[in-house]
Amino acid sequence: VMKVHTEEIHVSTGDAINLVDVTDQVGLVAKKSAITEGICFVYTPHTTASVIINEHEDGLMKDIVSKVSNDFQKGTGWLHDKIDGNAHSHLASTYIGPSRAVPVVGGRIRLGTWQSIFLLELDGPRTRSVIVQLMGSMD
Repeated sequence: VMKVHTEEIHVSTGDAINLVDVTDQVGLVAKKSAITEGICFVYTPHTTASVIINEHEDGLMKDIVSKVSNDFQKGTGWLHDKIDGNAHSHLASTYIGPSRAVPVVGGRIRLGTWQSIFLLELDGPRTRSVIVQLMGSMD
């Protein structure tokens, strides 16, 4: 039997650009869904935030924030800045993407040993939504 389970989690971000680990919350949604084999889709419905998967290591997290800040600089004459001053955030989100898919195996999200799921805030601080949708079978 195929099942779909959807929940929305809310995340408070602390800085203009930062990473918030949502792995545990996504894992709890997966467990609650009772889906044993399938896919877990993690999506943020914001045009100035992204979802990424990488290692939860302080130096790497700072490197990611630094890389995003350097590649998508604020106030460099972007046309959209004439509207609300956050073109850099929209551009970064466009290139990084709002979602990731993770397999569900044995009732758990199947991440690699060092992988974590992050909301990448690009225009904070704010409260953001992350939609977690699982699709699959139940044993």
